[in-house]
Amino acid sequence: MDTSESVRITLRSIRAHKLRSALTVVGVVIGIASVITFATFGASVEAEIVGDIETSNAGNIYVFGTPSGDDDFDRTLQPVFTEHDIQELEGIAGVQAVLPRGIVQTQSVRHGNQTLARQQVTATRPASFTPGVLVEGRSFETDENAVVVNERMAGSFSENITTGERLTMTMPDGSERNVTVVGVVNGTRGEVPVSEFARQPRVYVPIDAFYESVVESPSAGVRQRAYPQVTLVVDPREIPETQSEIQTYLSGESDARSLSADDTELVARSGNDFVEEISDVIERITRFVTGIAVIALVVGAIGIANVMLVSVTERTREIGIMKAVGARNRDVMQVFLVEAALLGTLGSLLGVPLGLLVGYGATRYAEVTFSLAPLWMALAVGVGVLVGVVAGLYPAWRAARVDPIDALRHE
Repeated sequence: MDTSESVRITLRSIRAHKLRSALTVVGVVIGIASVITFATFGASVEAEIVGDIETSNAGNIYVFGTPSGDDDFDRTLQPVFTEHDIQELEGIAGVQAVLPRGIVQTQSVRHGNQTLARQQVTATRPASFTPGVLVEGRSFETDENAVVVNERMAGSFSENITTGERLTMTMPDGSERNVTVVGVVNGTRGEVPVSEFARQPRVYVPIDAFYESVVESPSAGVRQRAYPQVTLVVDPREIPETQSEIQTYLSGESDARSLSADDTELVARSGNDFVEEISDVIERITRFVTGIAVIALVVGAIGIANVMLVSVTERTREIGIMKAVGARNRDVMQVFLVEAALLGTLGSLLGVPLGLLVGYGATRYAEVTFSLAPLWMALAVGVGVLVGVVAGLYPAWRAARVDPIDALRHE
């Protein structure tokens, strides 16, 4: 029996049981759509995050300490990079700017009659604020009694903060410090990439006027300011060589190495390093969630198998007639396999656009750029067809084994 004849018989059977066939296809559609939705949303989130990091942090190298213990996260915030280290890092070939970042402890920030709890603000250099990140105003001066806030912080009060307004910062000892807001930004130069996605209200202050964390420099023999994290701005074309030199210095005679615990590793990470790590995490999550969606495909396969078994029972007499006129076992199997494969294929073709539509809606809700996942789409369609074939194997085999004499007697 040729394939065209099998397809004709299959279509006749599907038309005879439209509702049952439609419900079977719906199961596959839901499975395929679920896979496409999660895969597309994962690809969109990854493209959005990776795109932002590659665009805004292409020439950045981030220097910090990473403790080996899972419960020692606080040690990543220890100020170990001294002013001596800053000067040494500035002298490395390829380094264009060094941006240390420190933490200033506070209790709260008050604007007018409204007070917000704020445990810390960030101390940094004026060079952290380029014209590209300034939404309003300017950067502060090195020793100016002023602050810069991000857009989230500016909108945290009932009346949005604008440049020129005053804030009152309550320090840990209960004293108050009045400051002027000189700028509003949508990000900072030198910020660790993953922190950009926390979207927390942030206040930035100048180091000389606010930052007081000091340690004794092993190299200089005097007390100096020390920072928990430093960002180096370098020529993107020279990142590998510069990163290697920075890592060599950190592992050698740096103050940070002497001040850090023995099990703390000092690392120099580029933006590309963060891109690879973030991409890996997102891909793992996408695979896990998409794997759960595959369960819906299994349910669809069970539905196809159930319908095909019912179809074999209902068409027992038809099978007997086919065999009586010369149809072989493989011809009977072919008829039922074609029907199962056709149901799986139809479900796949309908599930792809539905999954893309839902995935697009999810990206609009999350405010990320819509991106396709072609590999997952092809895999989902392939699995959908395979599901139909596999689900139809046993019913087809059972149909082929029907005895023609008993089949002709079947009512």
